[in-house]
Amino acid sequence: MIHRLVAAFVQAQKLDETAQTQVEKTVINEAYRLNMAGYPRALLPWQGQLRHVTEQALLREDETAATLAINLGYHLKALGEYAAARPLYERSLAIRERALGPDHPDVAQSLNNLAGLLDNMGEYAAARPLYERSLAIRERALGPDHPDVATSLNNLAGLLDNMGEYAAARPLYERTVAIFEKVLGPDHPNVATSLNNLAVLLRNMGEYAAARPLYERSLAIRERALGPDHPNVALSLNNLALLLKNQGEYAAARPLYERALVIRERALGPDHPDVAQSLNNLAELLRNLGEYAAARPLYERSLAIRERALGPDHPDVAQSLNNLAGLLDNMGEYAAARPLYERSLAIRERALGPDHPDVAYSLEQPGLVTAKPGGGRGRTSSVRTRSIHLHRQTRPGSSPHPYRPQQSGLVGAIGLPATHPTFFPKQKRRPRGRPCP
Repeated sequence: MIHRLVAAFVQAQKLDETAQTQVEKTVINEAYRLNMAGYPRALLPWQGQLRHVTEQALLREDETAATLAINLGYHLKALGEYAAARPLYERSLAIRERALGPDHPDVAQSLNNLAGLLDNMGEYAAARPLYERSLAIRERALGPDHPDVATSLNNLAGLLDNMGEYAAARPLYERTVAIFEKVLGPDHPNVATSLNNLAVLLRNMGEYAAARPLYERSLAIRERALGPDHPNVALSLNNLALLLKNQGEYAAARPLYERALVIRERALGPDHPDVAQSLNNLAELLRNLGEYAAARPLYERSLAIRERALGPDHPDVAQSLNNLAGLLDNMGEYAAARPLYERSLAIRERALGPDHPDVAYSLEQPGLVTAKPGGGRGRTSSVRTRSIHLHRQTRPGSSPHPYRPQQSGLVGAIGLPATHPTFFPKQKRRPRGRPCP
């Protein structure tokens, strides 16, 4: 239920300063509690009140206003409403830099959260310097083994992984795991998040045998700590299923994908980007099993969700275009497949740069071909030469992924009043235990 003070604030034109402070404190605590629970739809019944309190507080541009903006931004980001979350994160950062100075740990938190949002939006070049600055502030202010330092290491590593810089990402993930296990103990949800992310990296590098026990341990921790129907459990199920699929264990992978999809649709709603990811991955499994008619509507729904939620030029849209094109290619619909392959390649080159492993993967697709005399299909020499060159640059054992596993971002604490204890477990999605806010 909405706290009576919150309802009074919404109804009244003015409150005295003491009452207003109490209302804002109540709103922050409740928004934080619901955000950290990992079920963003639970906050929807009083999102309007949170928005109203935040808008009124932002007229003052003080630290409480910044904290409210972070909590509302986090909620919107968890719902997949990235464009709406962005100005709130940017405003929070600007307020804190003015009020606290450029090197304060709370500024690092706002940098981390804005970077995580940009990361989810595919704006990797813009996210990287924010993550790096957040990490530098935290190491100076808190020391090298603080959990907030581990949060920044995790999120920067996830960005490097997305950019194909696997060798740079690995030591950051390994250091993250070591810090969290030392400070929080082996069964903490943040340990599960860091294990998941290291496993994602190892999987991307082709080290499947090393990745599997990390995925399994991450899933076990999350089911014990969060319950069987939590979105972070769905994320672990998705990633373990993907690994099993890569190893040819299709029968074992299918129920994990299906369970992940059910959890996400129930917890996040039918139009969330994480639902699109589950649809894409289940469709890819069905395609590998030769069940083309069952796979096609899942691919199409995944693409539609991503275009609406992320915009037409996001790397995840490129992934959906590539995979739907692959299915059409398998079904002999070459003319329909080719423009999808070409659009996917164009998005990846713009968003990721011409030397990214996913660009190499797109260049290798059979739809990027020229027609041979007599009706056959042959690859143009320029495409083939460039693809070979890019694959030689890719680390041995790595392979671009048409169905990307999900990392878990960790949020810097999204903010509570100063009277609240100052250490909080940090979770991200990407929300990552949840991907990153």
